[in-house]
Amino acid sequence: MPDVKVFNGERLKAARIYRSMTIAELAEAADVTKQAISSYENDKGNPSLETLLKLISALGFPRDYFYEEDKDKVKVGNTYFRALLTTNKKDRLSQVEKIKVLSRIYHFLNRYIDFPKLYIPKIDYNASIEEKALQLREHWGLGLDPIANMVRQLEKYGFVVTSFATEGRTIDAFSQRQEVNGNEYYFVVLGSDKNSAARRQFDAAHELGHIILHDWSLDLEQVSREEFRQLEQEANQFAAALLLPRDSFVSDLIYPNRLDFYVELKKKWKVSIAAMVMRAHQLKVINSNQYQYLLRQISKRGWRTKEPLDDIIAVPQPTVLKKAIDVLITNDALSGDQLILELSRHGLSLNRSEIEALLGLQKGTLNNKNQGSPIVTLKRKESKEE
Repeated sequence: MPDVKVFNGERLKAARIYRSMTIAELAEAADVTKQAISSYENDKGNPSLETLLKLISALGFPRDYFYEEDKDKVKVGNTYFRALLTTNKKDRLSQVEKIKVLSRIYHFLNRYIDFPKLYIPKIDYNASIEEKALQLREHWGLGLDPIANMVRQLEKYGFVVTSFATEGRTIDAFSQRQEVNGNEYYFVVLGSDKNSAARRQFDAAHELGHIILHDWSLDLEQVSREEFRQLEQEANQFAAALLLPRDSFVSDLIYPNRLDFYVELKKKWKVSIAAMVMRAHQLKVINSNQYQYLLRQISKRGWRTKEPLDDIIAVPQPTVLKKAIDVLITNDALSGDQLILELSRHGLSLNRSEIEALLGLQKGTLNNKNQGSPIVTLKRKESKEE
């Protein structure tokens, strides 16, 4: 006899959290009681067909999603948010759940694609943050030149990077550590609604700072506000030291008191004017009075929200996940429909639009064939996930 599919309450809870809904909000949207939602999530009752259809409509997940089991248990470490103190917990949990789903898609694609391997070099634990940034540059062969595309560097060394709407002004970027089948993975999400190349560069370097500097077993919900601010300050310091290495940046500061000069430097260093002014002060090239004057000028010119060149310098985009899909489709390994079907067979039924959003694909990508790219390649033969 065929296996009888059983409603999975954990999947209902996951879908609700994914959509950033409380039990009360879902109950209202599905026209059922809060007690009913709670019982379904805790596998103490199954929804009727009529109720199930209402839940599907409210949450936007396929019917099969609620009857599947997760084949791989994902051990999730911390998720570092740039604005933990100003982001509500419901929105944070929603983003965490999205990365769990993205992870399952990634590991499915890993059966077909040779993704770059994670390479986090050993950094001297006792070194200063400034020294750690220089050590990373040395290990990655970056020299002391500007980093033209920080996103590409992360992808090159095996970090899984994507960009999607973070549904809140307070969430610029976040990163998450996962362990799957004994292997370590880092996921970095960059908000797609922050249209500034300089801001994205710094966000990417900031998340790398957390990965290099901080304990991923720490319970961030339990740290004090002061402790969290310290973590953020350290990640910011690492990002500044990485993107603007002391010696080469200082040699470029010919007119450190002239704000318009920083506009020219932005073309080279791909870092915001505000960050460069702060770095110049940190490196004692300008004194506190000069620093405060430049900050006032930045505010007076309206540059705190939008700086010169923000609409000219191209925003670095994640490419590896997109190229993976290109390779599969172009090489006739999987069509868009087949990819969705195979994901479902591996216990993850999702709507086409959901997959496109999580992978940072253009809408309709999974409907059409796309040109391939040599950045990622097909494995010679399908193998099991590591």
